[in-house]
Amino acid sequence: MNYNYLLYFSVLAQTEHYTTAAARLGISQPALSSAIHNLENALGGVKLFEKVGRNIRLTDEGRFYQETVDDAIKKLHSASLLLRDSKTHAPVVIRMGVVSGTLDGLLARKIEQYTRKNSRIRFHITESSSENLMDLVRHEKLDMAIVDSSNRDRSLHFRKLYERDFYAALPVTHPLAGRSSIDPQEIVLDPQIVFNYNVEKSFQEWTTGTPSDAAVICTVDTSKSALDLVHAGLGITFIPGPCRETRPGISYVPLNNWHQALYMCILYDKWLESPIWDFIELVVKAFRKK
Repeated sequence: MNYNYLLYFSVLAQTEHYTTAAARLGISQPALSSAIHNLENALGGVKLFEKVGRNIRLTDEGRFYQETVDDAIKKLHSASLLLRDSKTHAPVVIRMGVVSGTLDGLLARKIEQYTRKNSRIRFHITESSSENLMDLVRHEKLDMAIVDSSNRDRSLHFRKLYERDFYAALPVTHPLAGRSSIDPQEIVLDPQIVFNYNVEKSFQEWTTGTPSDAAVICTVDTSKSALDLVHAGLGITFIPGPCRETRPGISYVPLNNWHQALYMCILYDKWLESPIWDFIELVVKAFRKK
């Protein structure tokens, strides 16, 4: 049933005058007459109005139908207002992905500030490797992700945020644990725990051709898990500065002249609610000022 036909019928039933009803509805009188005729046909040919001289009035069937239609329109209007109001006050969930070490410091403060200013905001944060996060963005399971690789996939858009320093996390018993800095090539063949796919690719670049993947003995999802295994004596790991944790038995030594860029990753041509987009812009600007 056409909603406009019901609305037109309701107004005409109240006024019992085509010219007045058409003016109130903002349509032409012929359009109103055509709508009422179509409505009567849809009801099986029931006459809702009858002529009385130059005017019209409701038939018995019309009066019965008016009560039902007016009640339905009132309920539909109330439901529309309720939905519109709930949309205004409903929580907005920001689904964000991050690589290890990203939540430390500036980003954590921006999340806290944003939620404090907007009570509707809720965050769902996924920590994983860049490859997995980009795949989740690609399949619209995340609104955004902070990753350490700018994939060439044209469905994704990347905006550089900043560069972070890298360290070698070594057992304190390691021969180089007391050094002030280390070249990656010095330890790239040591047993390694990898917590990020793209860092593993960087290992291969650092070795200038040496197959470093042969040294990778364990792959995990987060820096914390990598440090747990370093602490247990399984091997070493390469780790961003913000991921360092004070632990007995682990020494952190800076890597010479090596930095890792982080990027804000979103899906091209993806519509995002205003609060989500505003948060993305807030984060990008904050990091670029860093």
